[in-house]
Amino acid sequence: MRANTAGGLDATRPGLEAGGSWIVADLGRVIRSFFEWFGELGLFCGRVVRSGLTPPYEVRELLRQLDEVGSKSALLVAVAGAAIGVVLSLETRNSLSRFGAETVLPAVIVVSIIRESGPIITGLIVSGRVGAGFGAALGSMKVTDQIDAMEVSGVDPYRYLAATRILACALMLPLLTLVCDFSGIVMGWVVNTLVRPMSFRLYLDMGFAHVTFNDFLPPTFKTVVFGLIIGVVSCFQGMRVKGGTEGVGRAATNSVVLASLFIILADVVLVRLILVFFP
Repeated sequence: MRANTAGGLDATRPGLEAGGSWIVADLGRVIRSFFEWFGELGLFCGRVVRSGLTPPYEVRELLRQLDEVGSKSALLVAVAGAAIGVVLSLETRNSLSRFGAETVLPAVIVVSIIRESGPIITGLIVSGRVGAGFGAALGSMKVTDQIDAMEVSGVDPYRYLAATRILACALMLPLLTLVCDFSGIVMGWVVNTLVRPMSFRLYLDMGFAHVTFNDFLPPTFKTVVFGLIIGVVSCFQGMRVKGGTEGVGRAATNSVVLASLFIILADVVLVRLILVFFP
């Protein structure tokens, strides 16, 4: 019995060792792919910056992308901001009423939307719409060799396709954040008025009574970073597509997922920096 048991254990050792080596090898491939991805991203950013800063400048394409990112996303951002305003008004009133502090409801809504809810919701909404669109569009151009054809004809695709889209995202995100803030504040007042009638002027006076530029400007302009993240990630994913139409689908999905993830991580860092430099 003992001999058989020992023999069985000896027989399973090669299998365990093989399984362990497979796990180590697979983990090594994942780590290597991780660093390769960031290395390629760094090279891509360097080439985009170099191409974007050298003439000729693609002003007409930039204006077209500003319209694509800004005006065509404004309605979606406004609806999302309105929903946030409604939810904040309902939930905050329910919480404050337990402590008899309903009078500070306008201030809580305004500060919450301006400092955090508006910027992060705008970033995530634009990431879903614009990120997927850029990733799919550039991916389709890549698999159909249109990007290679542009290079052959003397047009720099990093200047014409990538730099214009990245700059458009960075410029339009703060403006879209203002749209989201306005929509959320207005709908917060509408819901608040349905429960307890209050004039819009009184609501604004109470809401902005303690709001300073440090509460408004840094959170709004941090969305420039969100725009850079959306533009860089989506263009990078689209211009490195491989595998035909399946690769285009993966590029669109990865653009949204990675851009949203990096926006959330960047928001954590930026909030801390804002609290340190703009207390």
